[in-house]
Amino acid sequence: MNVPKVNIFGVPISKLGFRDTLAQLVAAVESRKPHQVITANPIMVMTAMEDPAYMRMMKSAEIVVPDGAGVVWAAGYVGNPVTERVPGIEVMSELFKTAEERGWKVYLLGASPEVIAAAVDNIRQKHPRLILAGFRDGYFGPEADAEVIAEIRRVEPDLLFVGRSAATQDPWIGQHKEALGVPVMMGVGGSFDIFAGKLKRAPKLFRQLKLEWFYRLIQEPYRYKRMLVLPKFALKVIREKENVQKA
Repeated sequence: MNVPKVNIFGVPISKLGFRDTLAQLVAAVESRKPHQVITANPIMVMTAMEDPAYMRMMKSAEIVVPDGAGVVWAAGYVGNPVTERVPGIEVMSELFKTAEERGWKVYLLGASPEVIAAAVDNIRQKHPRLILAGFRDGYFGPEADAEVIAEIRRVEPDLLFVGRSAATQDPWIGQHKEALGVPVMMGVGGSFDIFAGKLKRAPKLFRQLKLEWFYRLIQEPYRYKRMLVLPKFALKVIREKENVQKA
C-alpha cells in the first residue's frame, strides 16, 4: 500500500482520511493479497514502545489507521497531522455495505459464543445481502490455531474481522497473516460487543468532544487501569515533542 504516514514513537500511522482509507481497502481486496489493518490508539503505541515484538508487528502491517483520539492529537501536536480520526467500527460498518454491494464474503472471529452469535444476528438483520461465510468465538488458545486457520481458509473470505483482547488479536493476525491468506484482516476490539447490543457506542457528542474513551470507561469501569496509560502517553508526547517522529 502506498500510504502517507506520520511516525509516532516508531509506529507508522496512516495520514489518510476515512474515504481514502476505504478506497485503499477496496483495492486491497481486489488485489487478493493478504493485508493487515491495525486500528491504533495510544495504549497500543505505548505497548509497542515497551515490547519489540509488538512494534515489529505494527510496523509490518499494511496500514495502521488512527483510531484513538490521542493518536490524532499527537500527530497534530508534533506538526504532522493526520487527515482525521478513522474509527475502526465505522470502517467495519462501511466495509459491510461494500461487501453487500460487491458480493464479498465475510468471516467474524472473536468475543464469547453468546456475543458473537448475537452480533451475527444483528448484522444479518441490518445487512440481509451480506455473505457471512462463517463465524466463531475468540476463546481458543494456540493449540486450536491450525484448526481455526484451516476453517477460515476453507470458506475463503474476502474480509476477516477479529475481535479478541488487545494483546491477542493483532499479534495473532500478524503471526498468521500469510497462512490465513485473507485480502483484508482487521482487528476490531470490542466492536462485536456493540453489534451484539451488549455495549453502546458513545453518543455523537462524546465522539465530537473526543471523549469516547470516557464513555466506554463508564460502561466498563474495570478498564480504568488501561486508561491510566492515556495521560502517560500525552505527557510523553509533550516532553519529547522534538523526538516523537524520530523513534
